[in-house]
Amino acid sequence: MNLVSYTTDWSQLFQKEKNNLTSLLGSEAVDVQHIGSTAIPGIASKPIVDIIVLLPSFQDALKYIDRLQELGYEYSEERSSTERHFFTKGEPVTVHLSLTDRSTSYWDRQIIFREYLLHHPDAAKEYEALKRSLIQRYPEGREEYSSGKSEFISIVLKKAGFSAQ
Repeated sequence: MNLVSYTTDWSQLFQKEKNNLTSLLGSEAVDVQHIGSTAIPGIASKPIVDIIVLLPSFQDALKYIDRLQELGYEYSEERSSTERHFFTKGEPVTVHLSLTDRSTSYWDRQIIFREYLLHHPDAAKEYEALKRSLIQRYPEGREEYSSGKSEFISIVLKKAGFSAQ
């Protein structure tokens, strides 16, 4: 697992995938957003574009599993939760896709965190430094890497005025 310098290729890949997803999901896709570090110009990231799709109903996402597979997405029940249905695309993986709805705060947390980093470059650079440190400590540890970012993310969300209901 390595971080690479920011590239506009990530926003181009997002746009391509967004077009494919909106064609597939139609009006069921209330919104499609680029999230995660690849959505923050100027900071290094794992070269995996994170996409989140807002659906009217969380349960409705399950009916799209087969059709998403036709686009190359693989459903990961293990990495899914009560807040999101999780998919990967590519070998090696180039896209993470989360399908969610408004029944939890998952959508809001992702968008608020992204927006904060976009508007606070110092926080974005601090996040990048944290990720570099975590990768050095846990080069093969996806769970440790992810959990190591949790406190920083919580602090940013609090600074941004987010409070879970």
